[in-house]
Amino acid sequence: MRIVVVGDVILDVDLSGEATRLTPDAPVPVVDVSGIRRRAGGAGLVARMLAEDGWPVTLVTVLADDDAGRQLEAALAGVRLVAGPSSFPSPVKTRVRAGSHPVVRFDQGCGRTPVPDVTPAMLRAVEKAEAIIVADYGRGLAANPQLRELLARLADEVPIVWDPHPSGAPPVPGVAVVTPNLSEAHQAARSPAGSLEQASSDGAGEVAGILLDQWRSRAVLVTTGERGAVLLRRRDRAPRQVPAPRVEVADPCGAGDRLAASLAVHLADGRDLEDAAVLAVHEAADFLAAGGVASLPEPAPGKARHRTTEPLLLARGIRENGGMVVATGGCFDLLHAGHVRSLAAARELGDCLIVCLNSDASVHRLKGDQRPIMNQQDRAELLLALECVDAVMIFDEDTPEAALDRLRPDIWVKGGDYKGARLPEAELVESWGGRCVTVPYHPARSTTGLADALAKVS
Repeated sequence: MRIVVVGDVILDVDLSGEATRLTPDAPVPVVDVSGIRRRAGGAGLVARMLAEDGWPVTLVTVLADDDAGRQLEAALAGVRLVAGPSSFPSPVKTRVRAGSHPVVRFDQGCGRTPVPDVTPAMLRAVEKAEAIIVADYGRGLAANPQLRELLARLADEVPIVWDPHPSGAPPVPGVAVVTPNLSEAHQAARSPAGSLEQASSDGAGEVAGILLDQWRSRAVLVTTGERGAVLLRRRDRAPRQVPAPRVEVADPCGAGDRLAASLAVHLADGRDLEDAAVLAVHEAADFLAAGGVASLPEPAPGKARHRTTEPLLLARGIRENGGMVVATGGCFDLLHAGHVRSLAAARELGDCLIVCLNSDASVHRLKGDQRPIMNQQDRAELLLALECVDAVMIFDEDTPEAALDRLRPDIWVKGGDYKGARLPEAELVESWGGRCVTVPYHPARSTTGLADALAKVS
């Protein structure tokens, strides 16, 4: 199951400690900070939850090239990132807690920004999804016209769960379910909100009905805190109360994200929306009972995937930060163990690995009428699924020289079958100060041999 999370990411910083005295210049507590934790919030939190559950998840977002953006990238280790650039500072929310009690929150760069652009790679990732979660946190990505057009088209094909934001864009018509909390629902419907304690289930049903017509979604699931949620579907317009088990909650942060993630998984698994809603409400309660966001483990150490799969942007960002750009090339028609070993060896030579991939037309000219066996989009997707590959650049020419001239890597890598011979691209690569390197070649493993073996058993 290919799950794609689309939306805005936020860097959440938790400062925790004890407060045993007041500051002498004002009647406010002094918190002696004993712990600092940085984690991905917003759409990043949804993606992290799914990754921790073992689901293959892709996060489609935009990231700024700043310190907070790099911290977000590290906090998202284990999540495949397909991210475009943002020209605005990364939003940061810093919470200060004394014991289990929140003291204050500082927001930096969290104001409204213009609608960001989306890259072709971002749109391709969304188009490949078997389930989509739109986690809108009001930073504009969900308002992008190209993205909205694609989501509206996909709404009839795959389940889309839309988690809205008061400052965000309205859901596109036809999504499977929209999941506002009660306060967000009242704001969107422009109705008097009242407190969560005073709002009745009937009131949630009424506002859900307004939003069902306003958003033209297939269903609205209004969450009502410790009381659970109210589900209203277009097909019968009969409000259904979904009660939540009683739990002791110290910090409700992340409950809505957990609910949206669970809904998407169960809908993609073929469950009816009512059953999926019941399971999602219970799983959100279990998440809070287990400690909420504090229970999520720290990302495993190691080399993080880079913030964009757009090769030229990635190369520029790596170079600007003093890193080494490594590139290699080939057809990669039927990926095999020899390819993977060579790619992993190439990645160890620098700070990112970009694969220059022959297009279908190029492979056809080079390899003959029966090739390629796999089309260029499938080949690129398989390469990007490897931890060692950071980006793919598809080129139409018979040789990679034109792609290399645009990319200008620091290191160009070829298999060891070239050992002892000067690489054809050497003069070009050396013209900008780059160098050519060979990595071990595995002659017993080849695409031709694999294709011949498959032909014998077909």
